Amino acid sequence: MHFQTMLKSKLNVLTLKKEPLPTVIFHEPEAIELCTTTPLMKARTHSGCKVTYLGKVPTTGMQFLSGCTEKPVIELWKKHTLAREDVFPANALLEIRPFQVWLHHLDHKGEATVHMDTFQVARIAYCTADHNVSPNIFAWVYREINDDLSYQMDCHAVECESKLEAKKLAHAMMEAFRKTFHSMKSDGRIHRNSSSEEVSQELESDDG
Repeated sequence: MHFQTMLKSKLNVLTLKKEPLPTVIFHEPEAIELCTTTPLMKARTHSGCKVTYLGKVPTTGMQFLSGCTEKPVIELWKKHTLAREDVFPANALLEIRPFQVWLHHLDHKGEATVHMDTFQVARIAYCTADHNVSPNIFAWVYREINDDLSYQMDCHAVECESKLEAKKLAHAMMEAFRKTFHSMKSDGRIHRNSSSEEVSQELESDDG
């Protein structure tokens, strides 16, 4: 009996010295579930500019200079004005990132949907916010790769809320161009003996 009492006493001492267990194990199962998932339940927010996506049209040529997007933009503008109300509602969120441009499509409540178009900055041949039809339009020429590995050049256009917003997008795209160019140069995808004309053809912007 004395031995059992002494053993029980030692076990009590060991229990007191043991590191306390995390308090979360004493929570109810439902509480544990909430504690671990609450940060993941926050709605995802997108940083970008609300725009009205006007669509895209094929464009021809290999030299993209100032004014090259005027004709396709007029075509897109006319298509939209045929069925437009007094004001275009924003139907997309344009987010320009260092290596990609994301076009989040919005629902009727103005919330981002799962539908998103992704554009690789390295495939954007030209962009500008300088258009006679409207100073609020920002457009870019994109090299689309087809399934058979052929490609076509498409002009995409969006209408911004103001001329200033369109200009901001053009400047943001130029920064994305610079970062992409430096990354490609560091990776050896742009060779030192490449002409400046070839590089500018790949990454060119005209902010007006």
